[in-house]
Amino acid sequence: MSRYYSYLNTTKEVVANYKGEIPLAAWLKQFFATRKQMGSRDRREVSAMVYQYYRLGKLVDATFEERIAAALFLCRQEPNELLGLLNPTLNEQITLPIKEKVSLITTRDIGNIFPFIDETEQTTKQEAFCLSHLIQPDLFVRIRPKHGATVRHKLQEHKIAFKELGNDCISFSNATALDTVLSIDKEVVIQDCSSQQVGSFFSNLKNIKNVWDCCAASGGKSILAVDVLGKLNLTLSDKRPTIINNLRKRLDKAGINQNKVFAADITKPFNELKGEKFDLIICDAPCSGSGTWGRTPENLSIFKKESIGEYGELQKKIVTNVIPYLSSKGYFLYITCSVYKAENEEVVSYILDKYPHLSLVKKQLIEGYEKRADTMYAALFK
Repeated sequence: MSRYYSYLNTTKEVVANYKGEIPLAAWLKQFFATRKQMGSRDRREVSAMVYQYYRLGKLVDATFEERIAAALFLCRQEPNELLGLLNPTLNEQITLPIKEKVSLITTRDIGNIFPFIDETEQTTKQEAFCLSHLIQPDLFVRIRPKHGATVRHKLQEHKIAFKELGNDCISFSNATALDTVLSIDKEVVIQDCSSQQVGSFFSNLKNIKNVWDCCAASGGKSILAVDVLGKLNLTLSDKRPTIINNLRKRLDKAGINQNKVFAADITKPFNELKGEKFDLIICDAPCSGSGTWGRTPENLSIFKKESIGEYGELQKKIVTNVIPYLSSKGYFLYITCSVYKAENEEVVSYILDKYPHLSLVKKQLIEGYEKRADTMYAALFK
């Protein structure tokens, strides 16, 4: 019993001291590094409680102990000892359907889980989307071409539970360790289910040879483009020089040649491409990440409304600086992992107004919240 109260007190200490200055996962890593006495089980339990505390967003306004009890009740599906100590009645009802559970906890609207829900895309099923944040999303991989039989055999051989979602997309429970079983980036790519669906925007493109992934980050969209379109003359860039070396290594491991990789702040004019033109520009733009907050639920509490507009303006600067590099018959693919209109539909309208020679081929809010996945937005222009 004392162990559970120790977990409670440590969780309270984390919540009291975390101010959102860095991602919660990184902050917890630093926090645990100063507490060598905590074993792996202790760290896992405290981490789970901290994340569940933040999953409530602004749904519950109560004391710390009451909020933790509500979090344990809403975010877990089986009775647990700490909730039994804090609120035995709730512990006995933990298997109820989620909406019934919420009604037992608060009279507040479910929309209070997610910040500024009225600013999201109108196509979002708001209640289902908000409730999805109470559950840890799954881990997803995409099987790369010609590796399907090998990957499935390895998973079955090691008795790793998985679910096939079609199109070589496989899901696992979030804590599943795969790197000792599968060859990451060679056989499979760790990539959210919704991110994988961006591949459908590539599938009907013809005569694509020169491709620029202008906000490449770790290169996941570039690997996807090669797997769908075949061999490409690939140019990649990112603002962060520190990521460039890791990007090269990842693509080398994936067996993908890079024509050019460079660091540049494309929110400003730049000279690295010297008038080159591309058949396809992939712009996976920096964004609020609001479609991924099931993985980083601290944002449900700390995100500021003014940041939505700031990201929208940043994205408009980026598209203004990269679209001139599009060839006369080229395609521009705009992507975010945001659900906010200012980062999606409003940027699409900006592009169409500013560049009348571009036409919108397809746009989609890729809803992942009913699959325990992220939600993304993509729009293809020609």
